[in-house]
Amino acid sequence: MPEDIRDKLSIRHEDVSALNFIKASSPYFFRKHFRQGLRSHVMEILKRSDIRIENNGTVIDGVRWYPRAKPTNMLRIFRARLATVDSALDEIKRVKVVEHYLGPDFIAESSEFLVEYHGPEGSCIMLCGVQAYVEGHILDPWSLLDADRLLPSLYAALHKAEERSEAFRKRWLKETRQKGAAFVRKIKQMIAEVKHIPDLAGAGNLVVPQTGEIRLVDINNISRVAFDTEIRLDDKGYPVCDKSIEALSLIETKFLGRSLDREEMIYRTFLEPNRKRQVTIKEELFYRNRS
Repeated sequence: MPEDIRDKLSIRHEDVSALNFIKASSPYFFRKHFRQGLRSHVMEILKRSDIRIENNGTVIDGVRWYPRAKPTNMLRIFRARLATVDSALDEIKRVKVVEHYLGPDFIAESSEFLVEYHGPEGSCIMLCGVQAYVEGHILDPWSLLDADRLLPSLYAALHKAEERSEAFRKRWLKETRQKGAAFVRKIKQMIAEVKHIPDLAGAGNLVVPQTGEIRLVDINNISRVAFDTEIRLDDKGYPVCDKSIEALSLIETKFLGRSLDREEMIYRTFLEPNRKRQVTIKEELFYRNRS
């Protein structure tokens, strides 16, 4: 029996093009993106004409170049089994909450849609999304770089092919910190008003483009925030809420270069030393179970 696409560790263009809701005559090529989530397949949507240039090259000023094809958008195929339309709509509502608070500047906007998937066990509901492609550099809150080096290193990575003045560099650093402060403020507003937080802790979940905004690109894991002593795990066994708030604190200290207010309710609750030790134990157990 063929394997359900949601169960496959990795998929290719042929897997996507064979889906009953994808046109066989589609002008696009689907390529696995290097960042994959536990909850969805992430595929680049590429123009076939760009793939041909990537493979065969193009001549510019007498020199043949092989530019890598850039996605027009990203396709997400959610792995979760959805028993009812209502359960699928609940997933979509959580995404829309995050989009509402972060707005177009701080999130890779996504259009979710429900399809009837014809799988090996018959027809069922599947959730997918077409998401904007964000070109930039990954922001890793867990980086060993401190506040004096993190943002300058991002600037260097994003502008390495360009000659810019020192005045431009200083202005970019200042404006990027301001945009980072707006991102942190919006996340805190979401926590305060609707008690939700997206996954800020996962590798590659945050990207900084040349324009300097922090963009959330993985919107599949949105957790509730409860100000009590229980350490809640997601459906994979990961303490995502606690780790996301820890990541938020690192963005404040490293990206914005400012000290934390340890009396602020989210940090007083989630960064309490004994709680952090318990979270570390649960995190280590998660990784052991995955290996």
